[in-house]
Amino acid sequence: MTDTTGAASAASDPAPSEPAPSDTVRFDTKVAVVLREGLAPWQELNVTAFLLSGIATSEPGLVGEPYEDADGQTYLPMLRQPVLVHLADATVLQTVRAKAVERGIVPAVYTADLFSTGHDAANRAAVRAVAGADLDLVGVAVRGPRNAVDRMLKPARLHP
Repeated sequence: MTDTTGAASAASDPAPSEPAPSDTVRFDTKVAVVLREGLAPWQELNVTAFLLSGIATSEPGLVGEPYEDADGQTYLPMLRQPVLVHLADATVLQTVRAKAVERGIVPAVYTADLFSTGHDAANRAAVRAVAGADLDLVGVAVRGPRNAVDRMLKPARLHP
């Protein structure tokens, strides 16, 4: 149905329950993972997965609703916003960690020691044994206000 100007009437089109795929949603926050350059591909994937589990559980509402296909099969929910993955050297990783802490943003960290531990308690003990400024970081993940995260990530480059 069209109105007198020829424009389509909104009343005739049912409102979609979710944004169309072409709609762009701008989030107030940004999620980013920074990986140390030179990691093996399996290490990059492992570190990214562990770091994102920290982000996903850091605050209620970060994870969306479960997915469902046309057959009614349900799938697990995922983070509600995109994640950018960056590469940087060890100095930049430490800078990102320090700036996050300075700004009151709690980062997720993954240290080189965690590649040789076998369980969660050993992971926490390995991190606890080292002062923050001395952590041998291979990955850091942050979620915070867009501008603050952008400033923290300035020296890092997007993962190719």
